[in-house]
Amino acid sequence: MSIYIILLVAIALMVVLIRKKVPIGPAILSGGLLIWIILDRRPESLWAAFKSMVSMPRSYDLLFALYFVVCLEIEMRKSGILNGLVQYLHHLIPSKKVTLAVMPAFLGMLPSIGGARFSAPIVQTIAEGQPVSNESKALINFWFRHIMEFANPIVPGILLTCAIANVSVSALIVHMLWVSALMFAIGWFFFISPLKIVEPAQEPSEDKLAKYRIDFFLALLPIFGVFALSMAFGLAASVSLLIIVGLLYPILRFMGRDVSLKDIFLGAVEKKLLRDVVMILYFIQLLDTSGALGQIVQSFHASVLPLPLILAFISFLIGMLTGMSQGHVAMMMPIVAAVANGSLDLIGLVLVFGVGGQMVTPTHVCLMISLDYFKADFFKTLTRCIYAEAVLLTIFSIVSYLTWAR
Repeated sequence: MSIYIILLVAIALMVVLIRKKVPIGPAILSGGLLIWIILDRRPESLWAAFKSMVSMPRSYDLLFALYFVVCLEIEMRKSGILNGLVQYLHHLIPSKKVTLAVMPAFLGMLPSIGGARFSAPIVQTIAEGQPVSNESKALINFWFRHIMEFANPIVPGILLTCAIANVSVSALIVHMLWVSALMFAIGWFFFISPLKIVEPAQEPSEDKLAKYRIDFFLALLPIFGVFALSMAFGLAASVSLLIIVGLLYPILRFMGRDVSLKDIFLGAVEKKLLRDVVMILYFIQLLDTSGALGQIVQSFHASVLPLPLILAFISFLIGMLTGMSQGHVAMMMPIVAAVANGSLDLIGLVLVFGVGGQMVTPTHVCLMISLDYFKADFFKTLTRCIYAEAVLLTIFSIVSYLTWAR
């Protein structure tokens, strides 16, 4: 049976289960087990996938990063920092629409694993009291957080791409920056422009503004702190976040904004979220041990279709299946390097379609986090995201065709 038919059947099973209100994690894992039953059926493959998942440092970095992101969010929310941040942003940027788009985009510059959980409460606070649906809030948080996936020099996918394809980070960013601008514009048109936002009627008093200014800088400290620890010392996201959470606690106590340790560390345990993340991680490893990903790449070599079309399709498919940039980059960039080393056109094609696949799949942890936080409907949210992503990929394809280096 064709690997693509198998994948379609598995995806159909996931969709049916999600429509039946089965949680996303178990639904995705069920699709993975169906692929395993059709392709493999060896118990050793299940065990190998489990061993691979528990032995990968990235698994623990993701789980603990998610946990400490929630710890940090509790510290900032209960101490009033989040509210002060939003109020001061309203002072700096009078338009709530602009703030809604800019804040998740700004926080997305820091590629913290599961970082959508950090930007979500800020989006919620900005949209408080406004006629903004849960689906719109989830989409804004998810979409704008990822606009710099093509032009951020510290995104793992960009760094891995440049290392494999032998191009400089600066050259790739210059080549791809317009895609980030396009993604922002499309997100604004689809998700921000239709909102009926009521702007604040008056400025806060000077005393309140002074407090909000302090909150603003207190909110920036953890963001830049994690950035500095990750970049300057090469620490994992989870370790950086642990340090920041630990340092912020005594600062808040000193300022008379005490938040109890019980609220921070017990309140951050979100069992359903952790369950779904673990199941998605296992699903990704199961794709490898069952041979599904290998068969997709083999089909690439046997195809007679034009090279760009094949690269785009398989990158999109792998992006959908893995939900992470490292997945399609690690599998597709060596092929690009072999057939057209240094070609920014082909590299950009693989990146855009790979990220396109990530943006329309429940295996993307940021989408799952956004849906969970805002209690948004899965299909209503994903359908709107698919429309926007289809526009982006269409425009990118047309521009690439017209400007392709010959």
